[in-house]
Amino acid sequence: MSGVEEFKKESSELLQLVSFMIENEEFAINILFVQEINRMLQITKVPNAPSFVSGVVNLRGRVIPVIDLRTKLGLNPKEFDKNTRIVVVEVKEKTVGFIVDAVKEVLRIPTNITEPPPEIVTGINSEFIMAVGKLEDRLITLIDIEKILTVNETKSLSEVA
Repeated sequence: MSGVEEFKKESSELLQLVSFMIENEEFAINILFVQEINRMLQITKVPNAPSFVSGVVNLRGRVIPVIDLRTKLGLNPKEFDKNTRIVVVEVKEKTVGFIVDAVKEVLRIPTNITEPPPEIVTGINSEFIMAVGKLEDRLITLIDIEKILTVNETKSLSEVA
């Protein structure tokens, strides 16, 4: 069973998603992975951290690694602004923060308006793209949060925090 089919089966016909912006594109992840959404916090750089890790933040006494999704998607860095958020998720039993340009909304969409991504997805490594949601006025790229980090990257996160 493919990741998309599994995702659709688990969701009982309705997907509950948190959507966010990176550059001019809208992405979404399953709300079940999201622990919280925070305004930008002070990020502490960590020497010898992997290049995809921006640093760590202190979240109510817990030190968690933070990844800039722009960097992970191969986009140019951007100055943080009042809309920048850290989406805190649980991935493979690890708590990680993902920096996004802005959080847009919580959505409930029927699975029948999603379809697998095209085989050739321009500019983005499609391994972690689960599906594309076709809303009336826009497309939303659904990200498989469990596949956004490779096994080695997940292991590297343990060493950072």
